[in-house]
Amino acid sequence: MSSENDRNATPAGDQAAGGEQLALIRETVREAKGPKAKPRTWRGAALAEGLPVARVLVDKGLLHLDQYFDYAVPAAMDEQAQPGVRVRVRFGARVVKGRREGGELHDGFIVARLAESDYRGPLAPLAQVLSPEQVLTPALLRLCRAVADRYAGALADVVQLAVPPRRAKPEAAPSAAAPPFSGVPGTLAEAGSWGRYPTGAAFVQALARGDSPRAVWTALPGPQWPEELARAMAATLASGRGALAVVPDGRAAARVDAALTGLLGEGRHVVLTADAGPEERYRRWLALSRGAVRAVVGTRAAMFAPVADLGLVAIWDDGDSSHSEQHAPQPHAREVLLLRATEERAGFLLGGFTCTVEGAQLVDTRWALPITASREQVRAAAPLIRTVGENDEARDGAARAARLPSLAWQVTKEALTRGPVLVQVPRRGYVPGLACERCRETARCGGCSGPLELREGGGAPTCGWCGRIETAWQCHECGGSRLRAQVVGARRTADELGRAFPKVPVRMSGRDGVLASVPDAPALVISTPGAEPVAEGPGYAAALLLDGWALLNRPDLRAGEEALRRWAGAAALVRPAGEGGTVVVLGEPTLRPVQALVRWDPAGHAVRELAERAELGFPPVSRMAAVAGRPSAVADLVATAELPEGTDVLGPVPIPVVEPGRPRRPGDPPPGEQWERVLLRVRQGSGAALASALKAAQTARIARKEADPVRVRIDPPDIG
Repeated sequence: MSSENDRNATPAGDQAAGGEQLALIRETVREAKGPKAKPRTWRGAALAEGLPVARVLVDKGLLHLDQYFDYAVPAAMDEQAQPGVRVRVRFGARVVKGRREGGELHDGFIVARLAESDYRGPLAPLAQVLSPEQVLTPALLRLCRAVADRYAGALADVVQLAVPPRRAKPEAAPSAAAPPFSGVPGTLAEAGSWGRYPTGAAFVQALARGDSPRAVWTALPGPQWPEELARAMAATLASGRGALAVVPDGRAAARVDAALTGLLGEGRHVVLTADAGPEERYRRWLALSRGAVRAVVGTRAAMFAPVADLGLVAIWDDGDSSHSEQHAPQPHAREVLLLRATEERAGFLLGGFTCTVEGAQLVDTRWALPITASREQVRAAAPLIRTVGENDEARDGAARAARLPSLAWQVTKEALTRGPVLVQVPRRGYVPGLACERCRETARCGGCSGPLELREGGGAPTCGWCGRIETAWQCHECGGSRLRAQVVGARRTADELGRAFPKVPVRMSGRDGVLASVPDAPALVISTPGAEPVAEGPGYAAALLLDGWALLNRPDLRAGEEALRRWAGAAALVRPAGEGGTVVVLGEPTLRPVQALVRWDPAGHAVRELAERAELGFPPVSRMAAVAGRPSAVADLVATAELPEGTDVLGPVPIPVVEPGRPRRPGDPPPGEQWERVLLRVRQGSGAALASALKAAQTARIARKEADPVRVRIDPPDIG
């Protein structure tokens, strides 16, 4: 076995062997004699003629081994050992008397067949060809390499995200080709409701011609967006090319799936979501890889879907956190699709009811053109938005019991005579936050300092981290013993509204059970953000957006953008104002996100946010990396890295300690450990150099066998 640095790798590849593996390679090279080796036999067994060397990506996922390794190809495996197939190889073998012995078996992928190796020592043979299916195509490998470089990650980690685990049964069966379209000629290229946008029809026609337009689409409120997205994909198929769309969740995928089926018929596209199960999902993935179908809609993992002759990549609601992968190297679906659009010269469509600052920057730099409706169309499609301050008190006793201001109470009461009413509550649970009634200090557990909460059914406060019941709580600040609710959860809201409207059914949608839809009948639908079901028929008669401060007061650079995104997502499900649709938002009316919702001007909000980011030097006008770990380890990595000229080092700042028993979120330090975080900021154009420098520094630390880990994340979405 030998090694060869990926020729497209970052400078970290020069140190990629690292540690014991590098020492082994050097030892073997010293023992080897003569020019490059061209193996013919292995322990008497014949090797493949012509191309006896297989270059393999070993599935190790370690930065210091982020390179290819060469193996000998036995003659018996010559036919099946083709580039792109899965293999099993021995890794970490030692040279004993000119032969490689031992080593652990690992899976990998053949990336190339060669006549000879750059390595002059003996090569270990491939242990097994797991499948002749060529799943890691050259195009997919190039994409994975680009993603790994952008996010300072290991190529093997990205390939794990891109290629699903093997299932033998789907591989053994052929993929049925999509039936030919038998509809009226030109139907696939019809613009449909894209005509509501001044430039919408032209975008669809450009796709149908075979062009590659790029657009940021601010969709009108209402139920039409799945059909509009499906029409863009159908127009791309009409040009003879493939189309890919990534949506936040399975419910959105089901809506686009239904729209595509209505336009294309059965069997002409696939859906990639976790709901399908591993075997069926792999069957659909193979249909794309084999070119049997050329259209796919799916959740985050579909960003890597191997669509042949890609003509359009689309993403809906790119601000949703589900588009950000939590496994290393944590790529974002939007950025992966941008890479694909550039590399594969495909069209690009970023859509949503609101616009992120990243979308606004694409328009600002003229990389993409905006697709927005006229103000007349917006007024015709949007519901009436009314605001009420958080401290406005209800005069009606029933309204006070339901924890609603008078305006919200009146709107709800009237709307329930016409249809369902949506109530969006920022927090799940019953009373997920308690505070001292006297000084308003957050109430915490006497054992682990976790936050106290009230659970359904009443009783004493309970710790949200360790579960301890506080029977005699006392405030550590003022000595008070009485508690008040900081925020009321979805279940408590459902109880209160159910008592206020006893004859109206109450339905809940949240983490414990997400509803896809609700009937067009009077009902109170209590939902957490992102779990709002679609109302059948014309939509909800009204919506209440409660506790707006809980979204706006988050210590996050994106707090305002995220609040507007969640509000607009709920408000878009409500009937237009002309049909009586009304939305009441409980939030300070003068705040920018509230005003943007009232005017239904999300694109304008994004433009102003982008201008502020530019003034402060924050992403996306700059590139940033977060480095987290123990203080000494973080300082060592920052000092080791050859950072680009002009890099701003922000910090370090302490990361809150995770108390034992508290649920850990992605990126949290181990319980009880004190970690720090440093932010590294560079100007646009230096992002690749920053990622390369950090990857090289990480590789060097691993080669030195540094014990303390350091986590590096490029362009973190949650800068506080």
